[in-house]
Order: sequence, then structure tokens, then C-alpha cells
Amino acid sequence: MTEAATTAGGLMPVNRDPGQFDTWHDFRAAFDVVDHLLCSSIRERLEAIRPGVPLLDEIDATMPEGEAWIVDAVDGAIQYLQGLPQWSVSIALVRDGTPELAALYSPFLGEVYTAARGGGAFRNGARVTPSIKTDLSLTLAGMSQPPFPARQPDAVAATGRAMTVLLPAVGVVRNLGPTSWQIADVASGRMDLFFEFGRDAGNLLAASLMVTEAGGIVTDAAGEPWVASSESFVAASVALHPQVVSLLGGVQAS
Repeated sequence: MTEAATTAGGLMPVNRDPGQFDTWHDFRAAFDVVDHLLCSSIRERLEAIRPGVPLLDEIDATMPEGEAWIVDAVDGAIQYLQGLPQWSVSIALVRDGTPELAALYSPFLGEVYTAARGGGAFRNGARVTPSIKTDLSLTLAGMSQPPFPARQPDAVAATGRAMTVLLPAVGVVRNLGPTSWQIADVASGRMDLFFEFGRDAGNLLAASLMVTEAGGIVTDAAGEPWVASSESFVAASVALHPQVVSLLGGVQAS
């Protein structure tokens, strides 16, 4: 999996001029070129690992029974096409809707996150653990939104309410690019917590495994176990997670 992610990421120039897109058609055409190149490379290598296991695109992924690959070849595609470095390659092996293996690669940073159920989480081969902070006011909180958020208006409204309650309580709230990489950074303590409202399993499955294997907690905003069909997502350390959920618990139902 790591080879598939790093080989695909290596096909793309790390530094590029920003694209100029005046129409949705132009943007989609540029994205499809990039996505097809990387997905073709990834598909070839994953087929050698698990012949016959389907490969699903992260945006349209519907969890099947049995095994499936969930691949986001360019997580943070809009950043890449705009000439920004905040993008990564994300691959998860999912069994019956549960992530079993995960690999993420950032070409700009030259870093790889990996995790295996029951086997821990690692960055460039070194085991990672979540933040040691206990004071929410000192934290760096990450956030994101699902692809095409206008399709999920309830999630958009909940995100606004979440910002209202979190901004006074945490140090800062930032969206630092690809969803999966931000969550992996929670696993390693670079970021202290992460939240998102809306259904976004394709972006969340690989990274959720990173956090739990690192020793953090992943739930929905109400503190219930997160599953692929959940309407919200919270990842944080054991110390911070109850504090975050206490603030966000009523946001989605408001």
C-alpha cells in the first residue's frame, strides 16, 4: 500500500503553477487528468496485493460487504490545482465498512503515515501518539467539510454552529488542507483535535484508523462510535475528546 501511495504521488510535480478555471467544466477536466493518472498507477499495484478487490473512489464510495479499497488519489485536489502544497494520497483497505489498513503520503513533506488494525500507527516508520495537552484553550483544532457541501445543507448549518461554540474555547481553528492528512496529524499530535459535519466516509476511513491505532478517540459529535454512515466526526486525544464532545454534542441536533 505504501509503495502504491508513494509511487502515485511521485508522478505529480510538487510545485506547479496555479490553474485558472473559469467554469466547472474546465476544473473537472483538469481534475480528471490528474485523478486518472494517479488512480491508474494505484489500481495496478493494489490489484497485485488483493486481486479482484474493488477500488472505490472516495467521493462516490458506498461501503460494500467484504473487502474494498477506498482511494483518494489527490486528497486536497483543489489545493494541488491551485498550486498549493497541501495535498496527499490516501488509501484504505476496508472490510465490511471497517478500515483495516491505511496509508497516506504527502509528496510535499516526503512523509508517509501508515496504520494497521491492532498494529499501531506510524509516520515514516516511527510510532506516533496524540497530543498530551489537557487545556482546550491551547489547542490547534482542524476542520473540513465533505465534497460538494451544498448537497448536505444540514451539515453546512451544523458547521456554522460548531464554529460558534469552538472558536471561544480552543486556541485556533484551521482547515489545513486534505481531510485525511489533518486527521493523521491528530494521531501524531501535530494537531490536537479535528471535527467535521456531514457524510464523508471516503475521506475519513483511512484517517480514523490512524487515530484509534495511535491511542486517540474517534466518535461522532455526540460521542457515539463513528461509522461510515455517521453524520459527524470528532477525533482527539483521550484527555481532549470529552471536552470537545461536550461542546459539540448539541450542535447537530440544533
